[in-house]
Amino acid sequence: MLTHVVMFKLKDRSPEAIQATAGVLKNMEGKIEVLRSIEVGIDVLRSDRSYDIVLITKFDSKDDLSVYDNHPLHVEVKAYLKQAVDGTSVCVDFES
Repeated sequence: MLTHVVMFKLKDRSPEAIQATAGVLKNMEGKIEVLRSIEVGIDVLRSDRSYDIVLITKFDSKDDLSVYDNHPLHVEVKAYLKQAVDGTSVCVDFES
């Protein structure tokens, strides 16, 4: 199993913008066959060093992560995030 964790800090850090972006991420659930699980978390501390949203996804293999990365729905999500994210996101991928 491969766990893929990505954290996002948004340009618009309002609760409404954060909820909308979390909804875009959650919308992938059940729509990408290789995506074994998805969890979207919203930061509750809201400190200066906090990221706004975390995405935790699980895949059977690195190859499945690659399929996910190129899936048309995920490509749309990445385009949305490119407009919404302040700078770059951070990511960790690990075997679990």
